[in-house]
Amino acid sequence: MSNMKAARLHEIGGRFTIDDVPVPAPGDYDVLVKVEASGIIPNLKNVTTHFPEWYPFLPLPKLPAIFGLDSAGTVAAVGAKVRGFSPGDRVYVNPGVGCGQCRFCKQGEAPRCDAYTFLGYFGFGPGSQEVFSQYPYAGYAQFMTAPANNLVRLPANLSSAQATRLGYLGTAYSAIRKSALRPGQSLLILGASGTLGVGAALLALAFGASKVLVAARDRAALERLEALAPQRLIGLPIGSRPVSEQVREHCPEGVDAMLDTLGAKAPAALSVDAMQAVARGGRIVQIGGVAGPIPIDPHPFMCAQWQYIGSLWFTTTEGEEMARMIEAGTVDLSWLEERAYPLERLNEALEDIQSQASGFVNFHIVHS
Repeated sequence: MSNMKAARLHEIGGRFTIDDVPVPAPGDYDVLVKVEASGIIPNLKNVTTHFPEWYPFLPLPKLPAIFGLDSAGTVAAVGAKVRGFSPGDRVYVNPGVGCGQCRFCKQGEAPRCDAYTFLGYFGFGPGSQEVFSQYPYAGYAQFMTAPANNLVRLPANLSSAQATRLGYLGTAYSAIRKSALRPGQSLLILGASGTLGVGAALLALAFGASKVLVAARDRAALERLEALAPQRLIGLPIGSRPVSEQVREHCPEGVDAMLDTLGAKAPAALSVDAMQAVARGGRIVQIGGVAGPIPIDPHPFMCAQWQYIGSLWFTTTEGEEMARMIEAGTVDLSWLEERAYPLERLNEALEDIQSQASGFVNFHIVHS
């Protein structure tokens, strides 16, 4: 097979077109993956329409470009110096790629690299264009190349479609680890009805949290979240009363940790309020990207020994840890509903997800 189908974006704000492009060959330390499924996220529409205006410091790949985050499939070929993978291996491709040579990449912390880039999405610095040039293929193509170091082996009980949620799950997983949450402790998830929040709730249960307080505007979503573990999950409606006030009715001393999963367009005031629900010595981890200044008075932070932490994506090692948890059955993905689209219906899927998105629905592209 010398050519393949790929959905490419030719202009900002435009629609994706299905093009014939050559099948790539892997470099010495890369793999060629036959993509079976690739994730669709609500923010992709914003990325391909508004990011050059909203976030000019977050570079996009040069157009025409193949997008597609969170891809899973089988290894089709390996580079000459790849030893750990063979054709036929089922894998998830962690799209977070660094330069591979800085001290952070060498110590397995690629998200700290100043060239860190999401393949098939956007980058975080000027070094991203070089990464995009080296890896121009992504999930909305039948085949893609990626560094072998970015592959997560999929257990037999994790389908390629389910694996397209590993990006959101991994983001929450890394944040929970940074929060230092221990079994028997309490956790507040702010903005819990979205894809990121639902994944965080599933993982918080797996981490052994005794109380998981989930705050969201969607009452129906809160009921679904509570059904995950009625004895441990407590729904808090946003908008009726301050979240911090509601939290302290259940945890008078405050929660041990908080995950802020609110998106960029949410009011920052919600985050400021929720932070007041954190117990002394607790950690607040930002993973949703809420935009706008958050006023922080350093004196209470000192006296209460709070910590405010930013967490970006997850490492491949963390992805492997999470895959083993899924294999062992400690993380239950059966609560997620599958919504599959063929590649030819990508534009339709991007429209549908704007109005039909739910943290419990897994939108993804499948390749025939």
